[in-house]
Amino acid sequence: MEKKSTRKPKLRFIGFSESWEKTTLGELLTFKNGLNAGKEDYGDGEKFINVLDIIQNNFITYDKIIGSVKASEKNKEIYKVEYGDVLFQRSSETREEVGQANVYLDREKPALFGGFVIRGKKKSDYDPIFINHLLKTPLSRQEITSKSGGSTRYNVGQETLSSVEITIATLPEQQKIASFLSSVDERIELLERKKEKLEAYKKGVMQQIFTQQIRFKKDDGSKFPDWEEKKSKDVFMNISNKKHNGDLPILSASQERGMVLREENGIKIQASEKSVTSYKIVEPDDFVISLRSFQGGLDHSKFLGICSPAYTVLRNKIPVEPQFYKFYFKKESFITRLSQTVVGIRDGKQITFDNFGQIKIPYPSVQEQKKIAAFLNTIDQNLETLDSQIQGLSTWKKGLLQQMFV
Repeated sequence: MEKKSTRKPKLRFIGFSESWEKTTLGELLTFKNGLNAGKEDYGDGEKFINVLDIIQNNFITYDKIIGSVKASEKNKEIYKVEYGDVLFQRSSETREEVGQANVYLDREKPALFGGFVIRGKKKSDYDPIFINHLLKTPLSRQEITSKSGGSTRYNVGQETLSSVEITIATLPEQQKIASFLSSVDERIELLERKKEKLEAYKKGVMQQIFTQQIRFKKDDGSKFPDWEEKKSKDVFMNISNKKHNGDLPILSASQERGMVLREENGIKIQASEKSVTSYKIVEPDDFVISLRSFQGGLDHSKFLGICSPAYTVLRNKIPVEPQFYKFYFKKESFITRLSQTVVGIRDGKQITFDNFGQIKIPYPSVQEQKKIAAFLNTIDQNLETLDSQIQGLSTWKKGLLQQMFV
């Protein structure tokens, strides 16, 4: 195909002024469908790239690959993936996800690729990191998805991918862009690793705290009293206050963030005053047993609002530090015990207050509860800071991509 000059990107490095050139993926790559093996061949053998490897990684290396497959020497050669090869997702239930691409960046070890994947074998000179970012831009994604076919499932084939038009820089500019974006990705990955380590630390230290392997001390260095153990019904009571005019915000349960404003949970429903007359008032520091508490524990509320009558609202009947129980009620061991009290099946699963009330929970002195809560909240604040930094860098990078590619 004859290449022709096109427009230039808005944001460029000093020293580059040439127009980018329009070409097709078929000019850069030769395509092949992946290996289809028997069921007995999966789970052992050679590393085997599949769809999850494409969509869950910024780029693919040998050690990141999840699956493996037994293959003959002939198939190892036919379905080999090497440094710089591009992998595409062949099909998807939604048009927006079909044809997602990723690049293989392991120089040391080749891999194989599966039947739900199309390999683009490098046949022209390009920087694979540049191509990887280019194929993730909205313009490239639109070019690929618009060519996909199907109704219940959307597909792309080798001919489709060959015809996809892209606009590329000269190789030196590709390499400059790739180097810069790699440094941004490295920073994001560093922050993500820090977050993962801190999450693991939090999980481990919570286990030690709630099993009393770690104990806190008073400000004067003396010990707190021994922990008591109480039935939940002796610490919390069931509240069913429906005395409102429907003017309070509607709250819904979010396993990750506790009780949130319903619109923050992706639910946009206009409710009339009459339709929410049976809704229960939730006050700040109340806890809620939702229909999914058997999976994610109890949800703490920092809001004043109303919630579905299907929820059970809990309020402390003796002095507590709610933030202490906010963490305790999300512990895996507590959720396991809570799930054993479930009545009903499938979507009808419920946890009644009577059953919850029989579960024994720890009751340290309120002063020690406060110490523990403050310590764990500090960890959460650090996690939020890291998450904010990751999101900020990712947003900044997204803005750069829109200006650095055409």
